[in-house]
Amino acid sequence: MTIDTAVTPSQPTAPFGSVFGPTMSASSFDGAVWTVPEVVALDTFELHPGTHALHYGSSCFEGLKAHRFPDGRVVPFRLDRHAVRLAGSAARLHLPQPSAELTTQLVEQAVAANADLAPDPPGSLYLRPTLLGTDVTIGAATAPSRTAVLYVLACPVGEYLPPHPLTVAVETELPRTTPQFGVVKTGANYAMALGPTMVARDAVGADQLLFAPGGVLQETGASNVLLLDGERILTPALTDGYLHGVTRDSLLRLAHHLGWSVDEREVSVDDLVEWIASPTAELALCGTAAIVGTVATLVVDGQSHKVGTPGSTPAATELRAALVAIQTGRTSFDWR
Repeated sequence: MTIDTAVTPSQPTAPFGSVFGPTMSASSFDGAVWTVPEVVALDTFELHPGTHALHYGSSCFEGLKAHRFPDGRVVPFRLDRHAVRLAGSAARLHLPQPSAELTTQLVEQAVAANADLAPDPPGSLYLRPTLLGTDVTIGAATAPSRTAVLYVLACPVGEYLPPHPLTVAVETELPRTTPQFGVVKTGANYAMALGPTMVARDAVGADQLLFAPGGVLQETGASNVLLLDGERILTPALTDGYLHGVTRDSLLRLAHHLGWSVDEREVSVDDLVEWIASPTAELALCGTAAIVGTVATLVVDGQSHKVGTPGSTPAATELRAALVAIQTGRTSFDWR
């Protein structure tokens, strides 16, 4: 197994998530207790080919960033929310549930071990807590894994989205994933979204696909969606059908703090098309990797629609800047 390792904290130029720190933190569950978390080299990690996670999808993960503060510290953003969400994903998959304290300790260990690789803003240290069912069996399709491993990868990263505004196509027949697993960060969700996204990419040049089964907005394959104009944010209300994004929650809280109205409700494709026709309208995608990405073109039923005033995204730019200032320690915010 070949591992790429970062050697300097300069701004990364490799594709997002393709360069890894040389160490990770890890803890294993033997069916009764979790082992004491420790920092290990990536190239010591091994899985038996019959591991439960490889055959039956007993795996989930989180994605969060640690940012270098002006005083040099590297600080994870809203780690508490990610730790709770990981435990919830584990519960739905009937995996051993790591406590929030265990996940927090592992993330902090991974950050400490790889902190010298964290670039200055706008770069960051992307962290991937990963939980795998490790029972060695291919005869347990109807039984959960009793054992597990939880490890945290660290990747020095730059910007996630391409430098140009996005083209997003709308899919009104297929859901992103099955409803009972929409809130779980598990690989199957992304696998289900991949095929339709590639079709839309080839057909209309879409960067991402916005899933709206039955004409009701959910999310793209990797991001929540926001409709905004500098005074209001409209976004689909949370359901079990798609991920409850920490970045989404952070942006909505910030918008409320800035005095904007925040409307979480069912949003139809017709609502979306009507919204973007306004000259002050903006459409944005949000997530940990992307933070906020602006959409310039929306494709519905093969027809392209320009969003608001082309090239004008003051609301999304303001909201992104406000969040980044908090993430990088240049200002503070009480998330309680």
